[in-house]
Amino acid sequence: MALFCDVALPVPLDQTFTYAVNGVVPVVGARVLVPFSGQRLMGVVVRVHEDAPVEEFEIKPVQQVLDDAALLPEELMKLAGWIAQYYVAPLGEVLRGMLPLAAEVKRHFSYRIAEQGRKVLYEGAMKGSSRRSKLSVEEQDREYSVLNYLEGGEAAKMSALRSATGANKGLLEGMVRKKWLLREVIAEERDARRLEKVAVLVAEARLPKLNENQTAILAELAAVGGRMRVRDLRLSLTRAGVPESTLGTLVKRGLVVVEEVAEEFHLGGVGAHGKKHAHEHALNEAQMEALGTIAAAMERGGFRPHLLYGITGSGKTSVYFAAMQRALDAGKSALLLVPEIGLTPAMAGQMVAAFGGEVALLHSQLTPDERAEQWHRIRRGEARIVVGTRSAVFAPMVDLGLVIVDEEHDSSYKQEETPRYHGRDVAVMRAKFNEAVVVLGSATPSLESWSNAEKGRYARVEMRARVADRPMPLVELVDMREEFRETGQEQIFSRRLIEETQATLDRGEQVILLLNRRGYSSTVLCRSCGEKIECENCAVSMTYHKPVSGNDAIAQPGQRLECHYCGSRRSVPKACPKCESEHLYFLGAGSQQGEERLQELFPTARIGRMDRDTVRGRSDMERLLARLHGGEINLLVGTQMIAKGHDIHGVTLVGVIGADFALGLPDFRAAERVFQLLTQVSGRAGRGDLIGKVLVQTYHPEHYAIQFAAKHDYPGFVAKEMQYRRWMHYPPFAVLANVVIQSEKLEEATAWAGTLGRWFQKARLDKVRVLGPAAAPIVKLKRIYRFHFVLKAERRQTLGETLRAMLAYAETQEIARRNLVVDVDAVHLM
Repeated sequence: MALFCDVALPVPLDQTFTYAVNGVVPVVGARVLVPFSGQRLMGVVVRVHEDAPVEEFEIKPVQQVLDDAALLPEELMKLAGWIAQYYVAPLGEVLRGMLPLAAEVKRHFSYRIAEQGRKVLYEGAMKGSSRRSKLSVEEQDREYSVLNYLEGGEAAKMSALRSATGANKGLLEGMVRKKWLLREVIAEERDARRLEKVAVLVAEARLPKLNENQTAILAELAAVGGRMRVRDLRLSLTRAGVPESTLGTLVKRGLVVVEEVAEEFHLGGVGAHGKKHAHEHALNEAQMEALGTIAAAMERGGFRPHLLYGITGSGKTSVYFAAMQRALDAGKSALLLVPEIGLTPAMAGQMVAAFGGEVALLHSQLTPDERAEQWHRIRRGEARIVVGTRSAVFAPMVDLGLVIVDEEHDSSYKQEETPRYHGRDVAVMRAKFNEAVVVLGSATPSLESWSNAEKGRYARVEMRARVADRPMPLVELVDMREEFRETGQEQIFSRRLIEETQATLDRGEQVILLLNRRGYSSTVLCRSCGEKIECENCAVSMTYHKPVSGNDAIAQPGQRLECHYCGSRRSVPKACPKCESEHLYFLGAGSQQGEERLQELFPTARIGRMDRDTVRGRSDMERLLARLHGGEINLLVGTQMIAKGHDIHGVTLVGVIGADFALGLPDFRAAERVFQLLTQVSGRAGRGDLIGKVLVQTYHPEHYAIQFAAKHDYPGFVAKEMQYRRWMHYPPFAVLANVVIQSEKLEEATAWAGTLGRWFQKARLDKVRVLGPAAAPIVKLKRIYRFHFVLKAERRQTLGETLRAMLAYAETQEIARRNLVVDVDAVHLM
């Protein structure tokens, strides 16, 4: 009986594809290479069977089985199925996100002559070129060179065509569009191990007569024990003026051997700077009670979710570490999720101090080879402690016993590309499928998690006092409306904040200022006609970035306007593009302008800035945090990156500038986000022996989110916010999905939105409320026009059935799946 396998492929189609087994029989959870639509794609086997497809079409064979055993265990395959069902996402795209092993598959293009190309080549030989083309004569000649090269019918790689004919990728793609060539995507296995060369001194070798340069190399190797990385050795040689070729000469003479060894992985981390690590602290009574509850659940076994509500500075991290140690002692592994890469250096340093070589790190700023290496370490059971961001929830851990989600409220856990899963909710299900304990920790839990605890679905563990009974920081509100009335001008920093900052610096203490906007000015406006300079790809204002000077500047953006959505840049115009007026006005202060103003106000301060312009990689964050912890920086300004998780004992003053502008956004979660941000950044003050203070500049001092944040009253805020959510039928009192219709053509997006709108009307959905269609708040993004519906339902099953019915109808109307974004449990509606 013939064998077949169903393969999930990373394409935007809600189905799997059947292939014939050719030779080696793959197992469920293994990767295979298969032909698909003129390409060779990597997919994951989800079923092996003997059921021949009923439809009469050719069943293509599997071209290559990449894995002898299942790369994804049964529990992760089960989790993938749940994600695909819950988030209405293609299974193949879910599985692609679970396997960070792109480095192990090399993709390249090859080209083959098509029938139309043969016809063009024949006509050109018989009649000559008509030269009626937009291409230059030289480019047309290259096209004919390509056709001549491929005339034999064999496919050729792009690199071979380039070297033989001089054709570039653009010219080859143009020939594909004209149907002269057929393009094939080839996927092949590659060795993703990170290897480095090490020069080894041959101890037994007899030394012949050596010149001065050769003697210098041997002396360098002997001084470090006979082994040295080749790249370090070359650096030393360059400084000493020794030619690199000298090393090759010593290798040929048998005096030095060059070996390839596995390259060391740098976990990173920020030093303790005189403080104890989290695992070194003796736990207080509240921490012991929290740990006792979690440990008891681990001993009983089975799936047990917990919400750890601990105010800022209450020592949640110490409880995490103690619980992870309990998991290791029981022979289990533990997973810790953090919301942003910016938190991993500090966490990684403490992890290594506590657990040594048991630690693995997973996040998006690792190279593909590093991710593959860490993933395999985890799968082999070499690393039983894993710390990472959202995607680390898929780490192939052995005997998983504990899952911790730090800052569980953070919106960074929501994936903004397909599959649009929420890392926190997937972590809960991961723990359920593993019969493990899950702990969701936060000083400002999401309303959904708080509601689950209120209903008894989660066990709530509370820590309502700071470590060592340190007092919460005093919060003072500065009414910026009153500030403007008294001074007659808009200022970034109020007089009160300037006064307190100077006093704090004079005492030798540190200050953090939150200014939650990147760049110098958020808007460039024409004073004559009122026109804003918008991104040509997105319906948003471009942000002005001023040139950065100084050798210590990490980013060198230059004088430019930049879109923070698509990344496009342009120079600052000399005149208004609409009316040609030269009166351009810069509005809205960003962190870059804040830094400049601080340098004027406090010339002797040691100022640092933390935003996406100054922190572009994990090493940038490590350097900046090390300077802050070490006291080299005593005044830090930045975006919300500074608000989360950082424990700097010297910070006694926190200033908040412009955080309340988010209250005006068209988002039902706006008040919750502002409250969380204010609470989190306030928690950075007074974590040492000195009392902290927080100054919040606001234009809405009477708003309940700001009032409750000033009083550190999370339960009070929840009670108030829950009233509004209940009245308006928003989560957690309803389930929600945002459906976005998108196209590069405005008329197409509009027509599709109308088509689906009419279907929703005719369907008469009694238990689902549909809002829309309407233009998305950002109607154009990356040259794509967007319209959306917001669907609300009381039951998740009803919502899921409605979404699948809508997708089925859209397919009948030839609306491609890639033009529909289904975002279940949407965090952002912009």
